[in-house]
Amino acid sequence: MGALIRFFIKILDICKLVPMLPVVVIAAIPLALLGDWRPWGNAMAIPVLGNPGFGQWLVIALVLIIVIDTVRGMIDDLRHGQVGVDVLAVVAILSTVAVAEYWASWAVTLMITSGEAIEEYAQAKAERSLTALMEAAPQTAHVVNLPGVGRGFAADKGESSDGFRRVGLATAAAAAHRFDTVPVEQVQLGDVLMVLPGETVPVDGELLSGTATLDLSNINGEPVPREVFAGARVMSGAVNGSTALTMRATQVAADSQYQRILELVASAQESRPAVVKTADRLAVPFTVLSLVIAGIAWAMSGVPTRFAQVLVLATPCPLLIAAPVAYIAGTGRLAAAGVLIKAQDVLENLGRVTQVFFDKTGTLTVKQPQVVRVEMLPGATTRLNEDHVLMMAGVVESYSVHILSKGIAKAGVEAMARLRQRFEDGQRLCPEPEASWPGHGREYPVVKNINEDAGKGVSGEVNGHAVRVGRLSFAAAGEDGFLAAGEADPLSPRSGQLPLRGGAQQKDDLHTRFGLLQPDEMASYVSVDGQLIARIVLRDVPRANAKTALADLHELGVTKLAMLTGDKRASAEIIANEVSIDEVHSELFPEDKVAAVKAATEASAVTTGRANHDDTNVVGAAAGVRTDDSQPSRSRYGHAATRNPVTMMVGDGVNDAPVLAVADIGVAMTDGTSTAASESAQVVIMNDNIAAVPRAIAIARRTKRVMLQAVLAGLVLATIGMIAAAFNLIPVVVGAFLQEAIDVVSILWALTALIDRD
Repeated sequence: MGALIRFFIKILDICKLVPMLPVVVIAAIPLALLGDWRPWGNAMAIPVLGNPGFGQWLVIALVLIIVIDTVRGMIDDLRHGQVGVDVLAVVAILSTVAVAEYWASWAVTLMITSGEAIEEYAQAKAERSLTALMEAAPQTAHVVNLPGVGRGFAADKGESSDGFRRVGLATAAAAAHRFDTVPVEQVQLGDVLMVLPGETVPVDGELLSGTATLDLSNINGEPVPREVFAGARVMSGAVNGSTALTMRATQVAADSQYQRILELVASAQESRPAVVKTADRLAVPFTVLSLVIAGIAWAMSGVPTRFAQVLVLATPCPLLIAAPVAYIAGTGRLAAAGVLIKAQDVLENLGRVTQVFFDKTGTLTVKQPQVVRVEMLPGATTRLNEDHVLMMAGVVESYSVHILSKGIAKAGVEAMARLRQRFEDGQRLCPEPEASWPGHGREYPVVKNINEDAGKGVSGEVNGHAVRVGRLSFAAAGEDGFLAAGEADPLSPRSGQLPLRGGAQQKDDLHTRFGLLQPDEMASYVSVDGQLIARIVLRDVPRANAKTALADLHELGVTKLAMLTGDKRASAEIIANEVSIDEVHSELFPEDKVAAVKAATEASAVTTGRANHDDTNVVGAAAGVRTDDSQPSRSRYGHAATRNPVTMMVGDGVNDAPVLAVADIGVAMTDGTSTAASESAQVVIMNDNIAAVPRAIAIARRTKRVMLQAVLAGLVLATIGMIAAAFNLIPVVVGAFLQEAIDVVSILWALTALIDRD
């Protein structure tokens, strides 16, 4: 019973979308019962139509309404440069009235209105991923009205005397009872906002609460909620977890992240893809073909009805419905995969990509350098191991803004977890007082006196122990400077100490004892209680799935994968070898990247062969990059010439914005935040996942394939039906319902673009 009720509810919803549909259906009753009833006798007889009955006049009225609405739509389409097959619908329905085939007229009106209803339902189903995004848009915001809190205090976030950041004046507990609910458009910069559990963050801002758990699935498709801490950026569209949070607005609603996403969606929906335009172009010859077949059938038979028989099978035609439905389905699938496109033409071009250029840092690699190992200083006497070093360094680096700080802080958290697990397993590796450190009985470290010396390092106290992390000269510095003469170095073989012999010489000795770094490595040095004990080695590491994603691109037929980077050759080559990049252009400025992509985009044919440093001049000239020895290019594979290649550039940073704008397809990888790269690109990957690049291409290709299959299948079936009707094998009424069946088949075929087969 419940299923039956849901079925009728769905029918009512469809009728609401197309109000004429139930009117046409009901019109069948008077046509059947009162079709020939003429209470006026012969007083209403007119040329061509004769003297229709009451029920027949109702059908004629419906025909006129539909014809007027269709003609109005045709005129509007022509104004926008769109040509369809609406003319066939008009001619067909009028011809059935002219030959007094009123049941056929009713059938055609039913076909047109039901086809419109099916189209609306199909598009609504295909747009679900997009409309869900729009429906979740925040409408209101809770503005905290506590005294001394708000936009007037937006700048009162300086550093406290003990080195800790002061992130806000309002606590969640206090703010929970003092806020005003206003429309989101009324939020101003600097307003302190309360976001209750389960609510959507209304605008972009800065977190004031200590911690918060945010669901970012609406923004970037990330399935796992993300925990953020005081001072972190929170984005509009994120859903708050189970605890109320306070935040300070840093953007108004119109400039916030969620509004930017909605603008992307609206832009895509308003444009027309090339494949839909192709369907429009097919409409002209199909219309001519249909009229020719109908005219020949009339001329050869001498029966005017034959003309109507043919045309009812030619309209409304899958060209009107199948192509846009398939496109919307493909766009919805891209959105579900975390990929937003700004224009429908992008979908067509995505399927024709022949070469892809990648930025290195943050695109092929993770966004921050990652810890790869900890090297204990040979000869240093300490009971601390690598995990202890990482834990302490990670604690102090969590307060730093240096490029290496996030990688060390992340490694510190992981080290703390390992230490805690060892303690739980009964391993007591640290003597007192170290035994009270995190992982050894203490849940969280006690941190004091954090101080960052810009460009040098960061220092602080961790559970009462002085910790310095940064450059060698900073970490090993004494009170009187770097390893000053006369001091005792705490690292001698006898007592853990060595006599100092002068700063420069001792510094060189320490470098030698640690060993040389690889070209793509960098290091931070760590001292504890004035004793230099270790260095933390970091490097720019490839994304875990980068190599697989690039292999998928090759399998999709992408002929060339190239890297455009400002990094040095040695570092770029290491990453390229790890992810299997075909060609590398290193030490480029942004203008060099633009030149390289422009050259590839504008070339009518591109031939790339194996290249090395000796033929850099030739390759560099073809690629539009500088041709000196500092701009090496390398190619692993030779590729056949390709005509009119479609180039794609994938990047993430501000420096990538110009090259993303000039590429045939610019793809910006983000974590859901709005960046200069996402503003310049035609495609935005919201989940910061490089695997979305080959997936987007695969979805685009399948969508186009399904589009063409649905359109061509409908045209072929309609043509066969028209030929059969020309030989009087299909009556007018039967032909009208048969065309409806053809439309349904085409639409259902188009909807298969929603099926995830990639």
